[in-house]
Amino acid sequence: MRHAFAVSRQFYSPRPLAGESLGVQASRRLTQRQQARIQHSQDRRRHRANQPEPVCGDDSSLGPEQTGLVITPYGRALIVEDQDRGLHRCAVRQNLGRLACGDRVIWQASSSGEGVVTAVAERRSLLTRPDYRGQLRPVAANLDAVVVVLAPFPELSESLIDGYLTAIAAIGVQALLVLNKVDLLDPPALAALTHRLETYRRIGYSLLLVSSHTAHGLAELRNWLSGRTSVFAGQSGVGKSSLIKALLPDRDIRIQAVSAATGHGSHTTSASTLYHLPDGGDLIDSPGVRSFELGEIRPGDLERGFPELAPYLGRCRFSDCHHEVEPDCALREAVQRGEIAPRRLESYRQLRTALDTAVKSGR
Repeated sequence: MRHAFAVSRQFYSPRPLAGESLGVQASRRLTQRQQARIQHSQDRRRHRANQPEPVCGDDSSLGPEQTGLVITPYGRALIVEDQDRGLHRCAVRQNLGRLACGDRVIWQASSSGEGVVTAVAERRSLLTRPDYRGQLRPVAANLDAVVVVLAPFPELSESLIDGYLTAIAAIGVQALLVLNKVDLLDPPALAALTHRLETYRRIGYSLLLVSSHTAHGLAELRNWLSGRTSVFAGQSGVGKSSLIKALLPDRDIRIQAVSAATGHGSHTTSASTLYHLPDGGDLIDSPGVRSFELGEIRPGDLERGFPELAPYLGRCRFSDCHHEVEPDCALREAVQRGEIAPRRLESYRQLRTALDTAVKSGR
């Protein structure tokens, strides 16, 4: 589905096929027997890697199997962090498909001083985005949260926020709203903008007011990020890069460490990279999702992005109620009682209409 109010394809994660729950992005051309064999092989490798004593794998030319964390993709290879936070350049076994920042893997050192990733752990969440051919590719795995960064300029758009939140709900992770650049507003203007965002607080979303320029609110942001693996998203110009620099004062040093691990002396900052935050938690800096176009959702994803509507859905007189002019509409009655914000219902209707149109047209 492609329209102005749909959910980001970058946050859309298809339900796993057989074998994909293991992180194996199995081609649909694989038979069930082949997928079962891949699954069994990965299960065996994960079990060996979790043993108290190192265990060698099936390939005697490689070292013992050990667990690792994908820090960044690098061409056809990955930079994997070991349990002591050492970085290693690793090739990837072909049957594993494409891996992403944040993937938990099993890898083995090779005689050349590099390594080979032989298995990947089951993902608890996956953020994807389309490549130049429109095919979804993994960007960040095992996320706990997406931080939606807003600012006074460019002009704040509630419809865009609703799209972000629906997209985030679709992959089952938390959302945090961060209003950046509050130092640019005088008290009355800040109060007015905060009031516009109060609807989101009332339905359960956290909102932090910050300034990367003055460091206002950064302590609260660091505290919220602690213990979570997060990624930032938002329109261009809202100050995501400045916030990331403020949260990671040694980011340049870490980029140099990744560069050394590649063995080529350089590292492109256009690649997604996972950083450990000084106060705990991890931040995936992924330029591919700093700003994104809205794209595809499925029918079941829409309601997840509007949790305040859940108590009323299915209670209208008509099962196919469009919540517009039909009598005994539970949602419009809730709006009249002040239980649902009128603008949120309008946003829901726009999204649903566009989704219905796309489904009927077969897109």
